[in-house]
Amino acid sequence: MLKTRFHNFPKGKRFAALLGDLLGVGIFNVDGDAWRHQRKMASLQLGSVTVRSYAYKIVAQEVEARLLPVLADAADKGKVVDLQDVFRRFAFDTVCKISFGLDPGCLDLDMPMSDLANAFDTASRLCAMRGAAASPLVWKMKRMVNVGSERELKKAIKLVDDLASAMILQRRTLGFDNTHDLLSRFMASDVAMDDKYLRDIVVSFLLAGRDTVASALTTLFIHLHKNPEVTAAIRTEAGGDRPSTYEHLMSLQYTHAVLFENMRLFPPVQFDSKFCAAADVLPDGTYVEGESRVMYHPYAMGRMPSIWGADYEAFRPDRWLTGPGGSFAPANLYKYPVFQAGLRVCLGKELAVIEMKVVGVAVVRAFDVEVVGENGRSGWAPTFVPGLTASISGGLPVRIKRASTWSSF
Repeated sequence: MLKTRFHNFPKGKRFAALLGDLLGVGIFNVDGDAWRHQRKMASLQLGSVTVRSYAYKIVAQEVEARLLPVLADAADKGKVVDLQDVFRRFAFDTVCKISFGLDPGCLDLDMPMSDLANAFDTASRLCAMRGAAASPLVWKMKRMVNVGSERELKKAIKLVDDLASAMILQRRTLGFDNTHDLLSRFMASDVAMDDKYLRDIVVSFLLAGRDTVASALTTLFIHLHKNPEVTAAIRTEAGGDRPSTYEHLMSLQYTHAVLFENMRLFPPVQFDSKFCAAADVLPDGTYVEGESRVMYHPYAMGRMPSIWGADYEAFRPDRWLTGPGGSFAPANLYKYPVFQAGLRVCLGKELAVIEMKVVGVAVVRAFDVEVVGENGRSGWAPTFVPGLTASISGGLPVRIKRASTWSSF
């Protein structure tokens, strides 16, 4: 599906229809030449040292100026906060800065939620609902007569479109030669792009860069709460007084393993599907009829003893470490398709991992995070709601306490 017969397992028109109003012809919603063209452009931009440096500085600044103060305020006031909501706001601010050069300010101390963030949340949720409908005819009919959820979706997407148009116009007016956000870099390329095409590209990056990172960070602190020895090990590796430069963070092998072990058990995208264009046979001999939908499930794969051994249920970061110094050893991507694999493997993987490292190390250094669950009841366990990415029903209520040795980022 992902490599040797890649051409026979595209996203397909049915999938594209579900997200078409939101993503248009963005990279996550197209196949063939359109996908290859965008993939090549995105690879050049996301692989750039300049872009990675720019993104790292934005994330580090957001952590220092907004995330840590919000959590410190909660600690000092003894408030229970929804950590999932905090991370979603943080990730939205950072991805908007990286993608558009726009600061929505969702994580300021008074926690305002921007119209754009609300519209984006609504559009993502309603597009996911389309996929859960008993028949595509249901949502297509509602869209045709403009009622119910489809009317709400249309309003949300219009707001996203209006903001994207305003940002593109601003860039064309003010120039984009000396700026490093993704929109400016795409506009400065030699490839001719109209405003609709630019809008679709950047909205795709917003979707990928916000929800997936926020999801992974949320579940990370569930695991750290249950495994205090892992929290202690991260603090030891990070070094309380050592400045967290990009090079320092990249050297943290155990912390890297913690992130990947977390995503093994709680992948941000829990399942993915492709469209079998023509009849095919899977490697195990399974016959697949043409025009069938074929799904693989990273969430289930991360919990299979045949892949991960008898201790597959255990949160054990050291399963990713090898050698005397405990160096991180990545798994085969076809065994661990959290970032997909083959020709569609995630181009933003390195940016996502470094963002999670920046946040995880900074928060662990400064705070103890206690998961209190819904209404503080004991024995609480997360339940996930349907969506494009994994999110916890009711959020993640936590109590924040300052660590014994406060260390700013």
